[in-house]
Amino acid sequence: MSLLATLRELDSTQRHTVLASFLGWTLDAFDFFLLVFVLNDIAGDFHVQKTEVTLGILLTLAARPIGALLFGRLADRFGRRPVLMVDVLLFSALELACAFAPSLTVLLVLRFAFGIAMGGEWGIGASLALESVPIKARGLVSGLLQSGYPCGYFLGAIAYWVVFDALGLGWRAMFVAGALPALLVLYVRARVLESPVWLAARAGHAKQSRRSMRESMRGHWKRLLYMMLLMMAFNMFSHGSQDMYPTFLKSQLHFQTGTVTVLTMLLNVGAIVGGLGFGTWSEHIGRRRAMIVAALLALPCIPLWTYGGSVLLLGIGAFLIQVMVQGAWGVVPAYLNELSPDDVRGTLPGFAYQLGNLLAASTATAQSWLADHSGGNYAVVMASWMGLVAVLLALLAWLGPEVRGIGFGRGSS
Repeated sequence: MSLLATLRELDSTQRHTVLASFLGWTLDAFDFFLLVFVLNDIAGDFHVQKTEVTLGILLTLAARPIGALLFGRLADRFGRRPVLMVDVLLFSALELACAFAPSLTVLLVLRFAFGIAMGGEWGIGASLALESVPIKARGLVSGLLQSGYPCGYFLGAIAYWVVFDALGLGWRAMFVAGALPALLVLYVRARVLESPVWLAARAGHAKQSRRSMRESMRGHWKRLLYMMLLMMAFNMFSHGSQDMYPTFLKSQLHFQTGTVTVLTMLLNVGAIVGGLGFGTWSEHIGRRRAMIVAALLALPCIPLWTYGGSVLLLGIGAFLIQVMVQGAWGVVPAYLNELSPDDVRGTLPGFAYQLGNLLAASTATAQSWLADHSGGNYAVVMASWMGLVAVLLALLAWLGPEVRGIGFGRGSS
């Protein structure tokens, strides 16, 4: 079934729910990536090394499991919708606070707190959307939800071009713009309904909603371990291809802001195409197979991405590699939600995802350190990193289980 045909079969309530969940992850990623664009400028303002500022990325990623567990448990207990609204308000407020940080230390503390709030959004939004749509629409919705991440990066690139370059307002104004996602709460409150799977479980099993995480996870700890390792590889894959990319373009290739923005936009257009394409395709060939194909197809894209030799070829490489990186990622929301028991679906996918993030949190800092110790050669560091991680990801996906199409709200395991 085509993308448009699947979307047409969703009713109005389902479309609003999917859109709200997509926008939540888009705006969450937008806030996250604002820091990536202004690493050099923050370092100059606070008179520190660039690698010290990348600790803000590491701390944000490291804090996300805390938010996934905290907000996920609240969502399993009190519902997806109200907790999602609180979470969006919190990460927007913390992003705004970053604009007024008087020192790098304060900024790093705020980025850690932001990471807690950011960690809660993905799991709640994914469970709310995927529990609200028909089984046959999961692949498409999964790809659409994950496409919110590159859309957020794309919006960050536009904000960098407009706020930082065209208007010349500086890095603090970027974080002021990062408070805009708070407006999403008004839409969620007006248009989005609670997950029907959660409501049915709440009505039929009131005691189940009060079970501890340990009780709910009995018999599923090995699955959590697998999901965590898979998400470690996934996060090393995406962050390894994205976080230091603007710095590579500016520091090694000496491109101007406009060129950096255009290449970053191409990268994210590729990511959106890949997420939608492979997410939808996974309904036909299976989740694991779609992830493996995307990961392995990233390998021949690496040389063009880092050694294209011209803006045109680099742009083609950036587009193609993100088709594959986010193509693999487009399967993840459906895959993790299908692997999760009903009564911890608000918690487990996001928690596993963010634990993987924790294990991969040093990606940007490691790449920056390796580049600093190789004469500033980001190209060789990023190319080597992506080649190794692509193979690791394909191997982990091959070893994993497949439960495509399992029913939600029917005691699925």
